[in-house]
Amino acid sequence: MVARSGILAAGSMLVDHVQRISHWPEQGWLAEIHHSEKCSGGAVPNVLFTLARMQINLPLAAVGMIGEDSDGDYLVQLLDQHHVERRFVQRIRSVNTAMTQVMTTPDGQRTFFHARGANAQLDLAQFATVNTDHRIFHLGYLLLLDALDVPDTTWGTRSAQLLAQMQQRGYLTSLDLVSRAGEYQALVVPALRWLDYLVINELEAQSLTGISLRSTQGLAAPASFAAAARWLAQQGVRQRVVIHAPEGAWGLQVGGEGHWQPAWQLQPEEIVGSVGAGDAFCAGVLYASHQGWPMTDTLKLAHTCACFNLQAANALDGTRPLSEMQRWMGQAICVTSATDAGRITSAEKT
Repeated sequence: MVARSGILAAGSMLVDHVQRISHWPEQGWLAEIHHSEKCSGGAVPNVLFTLARMQINLPLAAVGMIGEDSDGDYLVQLLDQHHVERRFVQRIRSVNTAMTQVMTTPDGQRTFFHARGANAQLDLAQFATVNTDHRIFHLGYLLLLDALDVPDTTWGTRSAQLLAQMQQRGYLTSLDLVSRAGEYQALVVPALRWLDYLVINELEAQSLTGISLRSTQGLAAPASFAAAARWLAQQGVRQRVVIHAPEGAWGLQVGGEGHWQPAWQLQPEEIVGSVGAGDAFCAGVLYASHQGWPMTDTLKLAHTCACFNLQAANALDGTRPLSEMQRWMGQAICVTSATDAGRITSAEKT
């Protein structure tokens, strides 16, 4: 039997078109675009490209749907540059590649216009022949994949059926969500029993469990995170539940103990942007879990991946080789107070 190794990521693939504009106009009026740039986005590129830039020497592969357009060409080029296997990335003519127009004003405020594009058509059929030797199968983002976010009378949802199938093919399965307002327990809970790893932020965990983790008064105590993680594990997650927030993260090893790891401290001037920081955190969890690291070290690495992400304007340019980040971890300072906690952010997916 061939030993499994590497990470296969499936789901959201898109291109962010970032426009720096003169001001936010009133309806019907004009604003000038001073600068335009584009970068990859979505769970699949963000996680896999972060891992590739960490130089971890593991096989990486993608599953997704993109259009036969210039944005699709751009993603293919990046997949090849990062040596990510793409034979399961399907290109279609009928729908454009998913994209987001990001309008950024001089004061740093951003407004997003998103087109789901080809991501909305990713369905079970695209996974029929996916049977590789990778160890971990990661799906993201649930709640933004229309064809998989559908109730099913047998499995609960089509995403639950997919994760069950991938477990049965020998993968360790992982899931991430998109942060979305509203009630969505019915679309997520059926998938939990088919998971080995769940990596979500505190707002998503709060919506799923009904346990308050953040309010106008601030972040809840670690005991509340512990209760939320236990509830999620009781729904069927087999190995690890990780709930991350800007101030820190709670990690539960199912059947064992939980651990709160404060985030690393950054000065305000060190933070350039937070695009993809949650995906960078997730990449750290996936690598450490793949390697069998204990929970404490897993959370430290995940926080480190997020910290380096914060020091660049896009989702990728802050990433450094694993060896460099490990040296930095030895000198990093944890957030230890509410005042310090305000200096760092680490967990939103955009």
